[in-house]
Amino acid sequence: QLQLVESGGGVVQPGGSLRLSCAASGFSFDYLVIAWFRQAPGKEREGVSCISRRGGNTNYADSVKGRFTISRDSAKNTVYLQMNSLKPEDTAVYYCAARINFNEAACALSSSGYVTWGQGTQVSVSS
Repeated sequence: QLQLVESGGGVVQPGGSLRLSCAASGFSFDYLVIAWFRQAPGKEREGVSCISRRGGNTNYADSVKGRFTISRDSAKNTVYLQMNSLKPEDTAVYYCAARINFNEAACALSSSGYVTWGQGTQVSVSS
């Protein structure tokens, strides 16, 4: 069955960068819409970015536009989230999630419909 594993989190100073990875297994990678979500203590889960099944369409939360970039590598069955110019408010546990979709353009930041979630990776931005 479909399984997702996140990695790449850590502690970084404001203005720094991190690259998160989401490795997928157990299902044909090209049929997966994958999104990144984050949740800070006491706050609601927030959709950060998503990428369509073959990477033709992406979406970003307004709070990260221009700073984060999502991409996918079909050879590695992995989706990446490159995070630049990190701010303290980016501190959260980051989760990747996947849904099966045949629509080439499908990419949504709502958690509805995502059937598999990773375990999460902590990102902490502080001085």
